[in-house]
Amino acid sequence: TVGIMALLAPGLVVYANYVREPRDALVLEVLGQQWQWRFRFPGPDGKLGASDARFVSATNPFGIDPGDPAGQDDLLIPGDEVHLPLGKPVLVLMRSNDVLHDFFVPPFRARMNMVPGQVSRFWFTPSVAGRYEALCAQLCGVGHPNMRGYVVVEDPANYKAWYAALPSFAKSQAKAPEAPAGASVAGGGARVEQGRALADAKGCVACHTIDGSPRVGPTWKGLHGKTETMADGSTALVDEAYLRSFIRDPQARHVKGFPPVMPKIEMTDEELAALVAYIQSLGSPPAQAAAEQKAAR
Repeated sequence: TVGIMALLAPGLVVYANYVREPRDALVLEVLGQQWQWRFRFPGPDGKLGASDARFVSATNPFGIDPGDPAGQDDLLIPGDEVHLPLGKPVLVLMRSNDVLHDFFVPPFRARMNMVPGQVSRFWFTPSVAGRYEALCAQLCGVGHPNMRGYVVVEDPANYKAWYAALPSFAKSQAKAPEAPAGASVAGGGARVEQGRALADAKGCVACHTIDGSPRVGPTWKGLHGKTETMADGSTALVDEAYLRSFIRDPQARHVKGFPPVMPKIEMTDEELAALVAYIQSLGSPPAQAAAEQKAAR
């Protein structure tokens, strides 16, 4: 017993220092969700808004309490890349929206499990500038190998410029004007770009490629207009209606040759339209072939 206590005591001291941050530490919240990372900073008030699982939605993945004034100025990072200032202590708060994850940036030599229903924490000081890949270090499902993100460590001046351009939670909740009914994909460049960003933010790129290569799910290159064969032998034309229904309820159909593992991802009607527009923009088989022939010339 004395021997075990002697071995355990130094570890407890080190662990206590690992989770007890300095007073001037920058707070960064990391949210894990199959199979993507999301990031949040406190706003000018220096406080993260309260959050609760009952507020989690497609437009509010952090579950920020809309009635908490401290959360209105929280800064949300679009995409999977977050920036940190060089030489500044950083307190990392971690949560999971579904299963066990682990936020791990190997060169930082710091990591911690993210357990659903709990808030994990550790702190570190980035000391070398660079762009580092963030990984999930816990097997979290079929898209686990592609659950990647990036942490950019840069000088304070560049960090402040990046930080100043971040959207607040209040701004993210403001409804964007709807696109006119019947707007074409070709004329909806902004919507296509929104769909491209959503594919990253929602973790779609973990299972679907845009270059024709196979992954967990069908590639999106040339998918629109293709006839897919289902596991039961039936066929279906991949048109706009098919894409919308499949994204809304991925378990309703099982595409032959691919495991039925796509999770149901919550998103608004506007987000769904943008994602479908993006998939359509990647071309149908005939259009894709024509475009490639034109590029070859």
